[in-house]
Amino acid sequence: MERDPASKNLSSRRYALAGLIANMLLAVIKLIAGIVGHSYALIADAIESLADIVGSGFIWGGLLISSRPAGDRHPYGYGKAEPLAALAVSFLVFLAGIGIAIEAVREIITPHHTPAWWTLAVLVLVVITKEVFFRIGRRRARAEGSTALAVDAFHHRADAITSVAAFIGISIALIGKWRTGTDAWAPADDWAALFAAAIIVANSIRIMIAPLRELLDEQSDTVAEEARQIASSVPGVVLVQKAFARKSGILYWIDMHVWMDGQMSVRDSHALAHAIKDAVRSGLPNVRDVLIHIEPAASPGDTT
Repeated sequence: MERDPASKNLSSRRYALAGLIANMLLAVIKLIAGIVGHSYALIADAIESLADIVGSGFIWGGLLISSRPAGDRHPYGYGKAEPLAALAVSFLVFLAGIGIAIEAVREIITPHHTPAWWTLAVLVLVVITKEVFFRIGRRRARAEGSTALAVDAFHHRADAITSVAAFIGISIALIGKWRTGTDAWAPADDWAALFAAAIIVANSIRIMIAPLRELLDEQSDTVAEEARQIASSVPGVVLVQKAFARKSGILYWIDMHVWMDGQMSVRDSHALAHAIKDAVRSGLPNVRDVLIHIEPAASPGDTT
C-alpha cells in the first residue's frame, strides 16, 4: 500500500536521526583509535565522520522543514529545503575530502610509527555499519524519491570507502613492519588516506548533480509522461498537448495543456479540468498539484 508523503517524510527523518547518532559514536571511536593506534588514515576517517555528523544534521533539518505545510507566504510549500540540504551536504563532503588530502600529504612527508594492528578491527566495524546505512538509505531514497536521502546514503558509502582504503593502507604498513622490522612502510597508511580523499572529492562532485537539477526545476520526463497518459484516459479529453513536471522534495507539480471540445460551457470545462486533476493525483500520490491550461478544439477530433 502506498504511504502518504507525510508518513514518508517522518520515516526519512527517523533514518537521518539514526544516521546522525551512529556517526557521532563512530567518529569518537575512530578518533580515539586513530590517535592511540598511530593511524592517520583512521583519524582522517574520523574527520570524515565529523563531516557526516554535520551532514546528517543538515539532512534531518531539510526533511523537517520540507514537511511543513504550505502557507500564504509559501504557497508551494517548503520542499526545496530538501535538495538545498542535500547540496549543502555534498559541498561539505567536498571540503572534507580536500582537508583530508592536505593532511595526508603532510603525514606522508613526516616520519611516524606504524599503526597498531587492532585498528583493523575498528575499521571492520565501521565498514559494516556504514554499508548497512548506505543500503537502507539507498532503498528508502528510491522508494520515496528523496534526493536528500540519496545524498545521505552516498555520504555513508563515502565513509565506508574511506574505511576500506584505511584498512588496506594499515594492512600494508603492518605487513611491511613484520617483514622488515622497521617503520619504513608506515606511510602506506597516509597514502591510503590520500586515495580515500580523492574518492570522497569525486563522489561529492557526483552527488551535487541531483540536488542542483531539482533546484533548477529540471523536467521529470517519467512523471510527466505518466501524468499525460492518465489525463489522456479521462473521458472528454481530446488531447494532452504538453505536460511538464518539476520536483520539490518528494512531491511533484504538474503543468498541462489539455485540448477539449471548444463547444463546452465554462462550467463543463472547469469540471473536466478538476476530473483530470483528481485522476492524476489519484494515480500518482506524490503529485501535489496539477495546473491545467485548457485549449479549445473545434470538434472532439479536431486539434488544429
